[in-house]
Amino acid sequence: MLKKLLALLVITSFISNITFKNVYAEGAFQAGQFPYKQMQIQVMPEFDYPEKWQKDQPSLLVGQYGTIVNKSGNDFDGKIEIKVPTKEKSFQVYLVAEFPSESKPEVQRPYDVDKANGIISWKPKSPIKNNETYKFVVEYYSNPIAMKDTKSFAYHFTPPADIDQLDVIFYAPINAKNIKFDPQPQNTSKSEYGEDIYYYSYKNVKKDNRVNYRMSYKKDGTESTLAAIDKKQPPKDENHTGVNGGNTATDQVLNNSGNGESSEVKQPIIGIPGALIIGVSLIIAGAFVFLGLKGSRTQAKAASKNKKGQKKQVVRKESRLSNAEEKKELRKKLLNGKIDQETYEEEMKKLI
Repeated sequence: MLKKLLALLVITSFISNITFKNVYAEGAFQAGQFPYKQMQIQVMPEFDYPEKWQKDQPSLLVGQYGTIVNKSGNDFDGKIEIKVPTKEKSFQVYLVAEFPSESKPEVQRPYDVDKANGIISWKPKSPIKNNETYKFVVEYYSNPIAMKDTKSFAYHFTPPADIDQLDVIFYAPINAKNIKFDPQPQNTSKSEYGEDIYYYSYKNVKKDNRVNYRMSYKKDGTESTLAAIDKKQPPKDENHTGVNGGNTATDQVLNNSGNGESSEVKQPIIGIPGALIIGVSLIIAGAFVFLGLKGSRTQAKAASKNKKGQKKQVVRKESRLSNAEEKKELRKKLLNGKIDQETYEEEMKKLI
């Protein structure tokens, strides 16, 4: 009798182990089961520099704004995993956040970086219900830019799942010249601060269908776009109109069907209140741009200095800024769409 009980316990334990392993496997993130409704990638050479960056070295800031749909067949309560180029020189994460609703700004999430496998992972605050969407942003710095007679770098993106709408946007540094791309951009425009902006747009992109780009330009020094803009006084006019029929960024969106037709603006991945296009206005020049352009990038730049083995998480910078630093932060907010022109001017008056 005792032998039978022992045998039963062994069998039960074995079955339980298999069951728990299967449950864990079902909770693992499988990218192909989370297709994208939208993915917007912003590629920004020499746009800004993180703390303690070598100032004689250019930086590349890349932001991925994604909206995924849970098609796994179950509610998902595990970690999201995103591929990033951790092997690139000076790679460091700037921001990992989610968007709880259309009317609220991003909320930062604790994250892990697997440098060996090139993966950023984090757990959403709440489970992603089956067939529901989840919106996130991942931003990181690196330095793949070669410095010779011209500065150049390559960027590529391999979709981890099918994507309904993929938009890739390059921002040339202010004061850059002889800007060249391969392949040629589908459309171009210029911001009110003089940034040259280049667009690529694709519909119904299949998983693993990699897109490749190469950008080159000439520019003296490594002054960032934000630093250059900080020296300029923003325009006083409230709006700019595009050269094609006077359409503004909020009037039209490029339909990438190959015929150049336009369609009504779709809901951006970031809510309208929190993400106006580079402040208030952006000259379109026959192109499209989502209202989420430049998104809701936060002020936080400092990551918590945890002991080895602890999870790394972004923390907000709460130290009091000097008057000059506050003005710079306001200018950055305006450029990144955190505030509009009217709010910017009101806040600047308080600092004078």
